[in-house]
Amino acid sequence: MRRVSSWIAAIVLALAPTGLAAQDVSQAQVDALARDVSRVESIRDVKDLQRFYAQYAQFGLWQEMADLFTQDAEFIWGDRTITGKAAIAAFLRERVGGVRGLTPGAVFGEMIEEPLVNLSVDGLTAESRWMGLLMAGDGQGGSTIEGGIYENDYALDGGVWKISRSHYFPQYEGNYEEGWANYRNEELRMFPFHFTVDESGIPIPPAEGDAPASGATLAELENRIAAMNAEDTVRNLQNAYGYYVDRKMWTDVVDLFTADGVVEIAGVGTFSGPDGIREAMERIGPEGLRMGDTNEYPSFDTVVTMQPGNREAYARGFALGMLGDRTEGTAGWEFQIFRNRFVLDGGIWKIREMRLYPLVEATYEDGWGAGGTSHLAHGGFPAFTEPHPVTGAHVTIDGFTELGATPLLDAAPVRKMAPVVGNETARLLDAERRLARSWAYDGVVNVSSAYGYYIDEFHWLEMASIFAENGNKHSPFAGFYLGRDRVQAAATTMWGDPPELRSGISFHWRFQPVIHVSHDGRSANLRTRLWQPRTGMRREGVENDALSSPGFNSGMYPNDQAVIEDGIWRLWSLTIDEHYMTSANWKTGWAGVEPVSSEEAAGQSPLVERLPPDILMGELGRRAEHFRGGTGETIQWPGILPMWFHYKNPVSGRVPELYWPDSVPGLGLPEARLVSNGYQMPPNGPEQDGIHIELTPPEAIVMDSGD
Repeated sequence: MRRVSSWIAAIVLALAPTGLAAQDVSQAQVDALARDVSRVESIRDVKDLQRFYAQYAQFGLWQEMADLFTQDAEFIWGDRTITGKAAIAAFLRERVGGVRGLTPGAVFGEMIEEPLVNLSVDGLTAESRWMGLLMAGDGQGGSTIEGGIYENDYALDGGVWKISRSHYFPQYEGNYEEGWANYRNEELRMFPFHFTVDESGIPIPPAEGDAPASGATLAELENRIAAMNAEDTVRNLQNAYGYYVDRKMWTDVVDLFTADGVVEIAGVGTFSGPDGIREAMERIGPEGLRMGDTNEYPSFDTVVTMQPGNREAYARGFALGMLGDRTEGTAGWEFQIFRNRFVLDGGIWKIREMRLYPLVEATYEDGWGAGGTSHLAHGGFPAFTEPHPVTGAHVTIDGFTELGATPLLDAAPVRKMAPVVGNETARLLDAERRLARSWAYDGVVNVSSAYGYYIDEFHWLEMASIFAENGNKHSPFAGFYLGRDRVQAAATTMWGDPPELRSGISFHWRFQPVIHVSHDGRSANLRTRLWQPRTGMRREGVENDALSSPGFNSGMYPNDQAVIEDGIWRLWSLTIDEHYMTSANWKTGWAGVEPVSSEEAAGQSPLVERLPPDILMGELGRRAEHFRGGTGETIQWPGILPMWFHYKNPVSGRVPELYWPDSVPGLGLPEARLVSNGYQMPPNGPEQDGIHIELTPPEAIVMDSGD
């Protein structure tokens, strides 16, 4: 099979030092580009189908959920099979509570993330794998928690992408009072993967045969590619905002907004300008985290909608607030919808309006089952950013008020696209290069998700195989292993071979990506959240012990990198910083974890003795400071570990206090750097078309020995 797609091949030509005489491109060349553009758009349409499924579920819109399916679709839910769209609609109506729009106090927190999507060769079908978690309450004290894996199929039906088969594999279930446990309290088995190792890094396989006539013009395709490039930047900006919020980095949050930016919090008020935005943020505390301070807002199901002209965009999604102040003895939950507006300002994307809709706020002790409190009065719902992706209908709820559909500020001017003139061959090659950058974004997401799925199942050979030949991986509390063989050996030495059945899993959700793709589309820097819901067997007569109790851990993959190698996206470097927050058991949650001394928290992984790393954490100096196995005083939750960033503020260029722009081994081991292996270094902050814009004087990165 030919591995290198037409637009990747074009990059090689575009970078070649040969002059190109001015000439027209053929319609066949334009048609080939049109097919490639449609295939990248298809991957994104498929992802948004699943995101809309979750967004509709959050408001009990069972018919809109069912309308995402083909007429003869199949829905498999554990042992139950539902066939046909009408039957699926009835099943979904029962599942979301039977009332369109939900009843007062009811919540349905459907969270579906970590996509791994593969388009078929003919571009007419697709397959995907997703993590799923539901936190629901009926407002009367009843609650439900469910988690598992989706393996879904999609079909291009009448020119519109639809879900043709959804297969949900339940893995854990329970209620708020007791917490969850393994599904049916049975040992967990493995579920089939729809992808191979190589396919995980090829979301879009090369098309076969001549491209069909498209009727497209080069200018039209350039505009569609620009929309996808902008979508990637807006998604990065939305996700970067979330990490700043986690750490109460309010100065960086304010930097993300336009000078006239606005924050509206439903039921609270509207805050304008830099001072107002800071005031809105400081409602939850001053800048920075203190001992025992929890302010995590992982975001899910985000749909980015570009507006005509590619100068304005909206992002809508769901945020799960996991909050607390151990010194005050408080902890709680927040279910929140965000609906944000972005504009292109001075060549840089910025937030212009942020609208936050708290659906429920509840203490950890009480949970969300009784409805908690809400700033969003029942009878209102945050407007969706697009019509229904299948029916094209404007989605409303009878008796409910649509919120946020009217902008708070005047619309950004829509500029007509000026006619593009010049060397058409150069334009075509540049369009293919720009398309490769968005194709790269999806490829990096795929291989990132594959890593999480493989380690959850102890598939060490497959996990190591998604790394580049000269890639490297961090093993927690030990250090870095260089090369695929060493990566596999470290995991196998530490954890052993994969068992057929397991009593529990600590899942590795990798989502909320910030991905900076190089100018040529062949390399990328990647940041993702580590979110670890864990499950186990419920043991009779034993409550809230560390082995069987459900709970959460969190951390970060802050300095990952990926490259395209032989036409396949591979991980180049992977670093895990953990754990920012843990919960010892379900009953007391993250606020119930007792402090420990540095001496008690310290200690390297036993892997160091069994299979010494190529680079010990203790050799990383300040970069490993405070992490177990690293340098300096060891910090463990409820202490606050450092959060590192591979990028400067994406709007202002502000350099974070903890800034590490390369892979972790890269700044001390030159041969581990992308630029030493024929790849471009991706941008690290404000950028245009993959080229870094230096807005502030660069700060030196000081390497120390940790002595």
